[in-house]
Amino acid sequence: MRLAQKLAIITGGGSGFGAGIAAKFAAEGATVIVADINETAAQDVAMRIGGHWAGVDVAQNSSVAAMIAEAHATHGRIDIFVNNAGITHLPQPMEDVTEEEFDRVLAVNAKSVYLSARHLVPLMKAAGRGVILNVASTAGVSPRPRLNWYNASKGWMITATKAMAVELAPHGIRVNAINPVAGETPLLASFMGEDTPQMRAKFLATIPLGRFSTPEDMGNAACFLCSDEASMITGVAMEVDGGRCI
Repeated sequence: MRLAQKLAIITGGGSGFGAGIAAKFAAEGATVIVADINETAAQDVAMRIGGHWAGVDVAQNSSVAAMIAEAHATHGRIDIFVNNAGITHLPQPMEDVTEEEFDRVLAVNAKSVYLSARHLVPLMKAAGRGVILNVASTAGVSPRPRLNWYNASKGWMITATKAMAVELAPHGIRVNAINPVAGETPLLASFMGEDTPQMRAKFLATIPLGRFSTPEDMGNAACFLCSDEASMITGVAMEVDGGRCI
């Protein structure tokens, strides 16, 4: 029960790593709000873990503002916020990525962190406490070719994590990130371009422990960083990657 009496919001919580984090947080005693643009998926996960759900488009200011305001009004507090929602463009030469694809990747992966901070940080400052966790990627540390702008968006998230941590530490707010390697999530096929045994073998060959990240792996790492056990840890981008970045 490491997260007992905590209120946690997880964006992109309707599937993949977000669902794994939501399940772990609920098991550790947190009251969890599963937030996702796919409201049906968010509701399904929330019902499964005994939590709450909310629809949100993390790239839209009004949507993020409404979701955070409603959560705070209903529960009176927001202790943990996980910026997990993310997308990628398909593997291709950097010059072939369309402007629309680029804008969408940066809006969901980068602008979303800014928007959540804009509406969340004042509430956490007033409370004198809070934890923000950004789900970045090994792509921001050791980029793969043909995923250039996705790589860049995750590198941005890692730098934003460190900058936020320095600025918010005097207010009792910790900010960390986790860097998963490719995992069994809806984005896996997009990262690989095609989901075939050959492409899976190619990706797995780059991971020393020889397997993909799982939602459970992300849940365990996220739970530690968001718990009071990690009260002295801020500005860290923890690689949960089976050794991929060594």
